[in-house]
Amino acid sequence: MEGSSSEKLIVVTREPDGIATVTINRPKSLNSLTRPMMVDLAKAFKALAKDNSVRVIILSGAGRAFCSGVDLTGAQDVFKGDVKDPETDPVVQMEQCPKPIIGAINGLAITAGLEIALACDMLVAAKGAAFVDTHARFGIFPSWGLSQKLARFIGPNKAREVSLAALPLSAEEAEKLGFVNYVVDQNEVLNKARQLAGAIMKNSQDLVLRYKSVINDGYKLDLRQGLTMEKMKVLAILNTILIEDSLLKYLTVHLCSSSQPAFCPCNLSLFDWLMIFYADFPNLNSCSFLQERGHKYYDGMTPEQFKKMQEFIARRSSKKPSSKL
Repeated sequence: MEGSSSEKLIVVTREPDGIATVTINRPKSLNSLTRPMMVDLAKAFKALAKDNSVRVIILSGAGRAFCSGVDLTGAQDVFKGDVKDPETDPVVQMEQCPKPIIGAINGLAITAGLEIALACDMLVAAKGAAFVDTHARFGIFPSWGLSQKLARFIGPNKAREVSLAALPLSAEEAEKLGFVNYVVDQNEVLNKARQLAGAIMKNSQDLVLRYKSVINDGYKLDLRQGLTMEKMKVLAILNTILIEDSLLKYLTVHLCSSSQPAFCPCNLSLFDWLMIFYADFPNLNSCSFLQERGHKYYDGMTPEQFKKMQEFIARRSSKKPSSKL
């Protein structure tokens, strides 16, 4: 396990299994944020985003609070200098991070703490934890997206109650509204977050990263635009041949037959299969570049190879879907 921090106020631990934990470590001040802490938090997420050994990130706070917001005793320093620089903005860096971020909300998440929670992809909260927005109370306008994000998660009327009346949103109510994924005992928050991280890591890392991107980006669009974006992502995956492992695994498990050793699918390269699949579907106009390459590939086959390929395509087209799917 590797650890790093600046003044030990932002602590990063990397575990061998691919989980990284970021801890806001100022418990005596309920993890209120100073300007240097905000910069260090941004740098931590930027570094973890580039670290290929890290697959999932857990963000938590030390002690009895998640984050009580900006340290108002040093507020002048917080709101001057490079405050608009995305490189030193923790919420921007969290939103740009391709890895799934699980917020382990061990206590109060107040104002800036709530905005940081909103930048997480999933939340595990302790019983008795609460989310509070005090912007209106102190006359400070939100700058990390709270005015737009919260209503999308909990509905506009509830968001108005939380923000305009500055009334707390309990973890239990947040779970009912779909904002929080799980509410557990306080001493189980990190364990539950790690359990959720473990479930994510059992899946294809490439697809997890792309899936997170399409969900998060699509949430900002209407349904029609989101569906179009999903189709474009699929084409991008095919274009970069990201389907190799899953495609060949499927072919090996479902299509190989000892009765046809002369044309066993698992003996074909991925390029072979892309050419067969896409030349077999002439109506896929958006994949015309693959069609063209596929037909050229046909020209290089012997008559016997071409016949066997046609026979295989015919069998594949007439088969009922496998019960194993």
